[in-house]
Amino acid sequence: MSREKTTVLFVCVHNAGRSQMAAGFMSHLGGESVDVLSAGSAPKDQINPVAVEVMAEIGIDISNNQPKLLTPDSVKDSDIVITMGCGDACPIFPGKRYEDWVLEDPAGQNIETVRKIRDEIRTRVTQLLAEISNPK
Repeated sequence: MSREKTTVLFVCVHNAGRSQMAAGFMSHLGGESVDVLSAGSAPKDQINPVAVEVMAEIGIDISNNQPKLLTPDSVKDSDIVITMGCGDACPIFPGKRYEDWVLEDPAGQNIETVRKIRDEIRTRVTQLLAEISNPK
């Protein structure tokens, strides 16, 4: 990639839970080495409060984030696009890396379930960061 930083876009339907937690982890763990975007195909009006709570438990504050609408430009501006249950709503552009992470939707779930989803997201983000840092 010609740019110094890799841009990662996390997409889920409502941009209120999974993609927000993933973006929070990527920003926290990746620091200045990555640019992080998140969006949803049908964004809610606020972040899932249970997602905010479980991230705060581990010292990551996503409480001021706002769900955003997925646009073709956000995909075009990204190097890696991670989808989480948004199906065919994500536009496909040549030369991008796409991954679909199958994760349970935290909407309406109890805090224990959302913690498990959070921990699975952390594992995946950590693995993705390692791949970005050490490309083959």
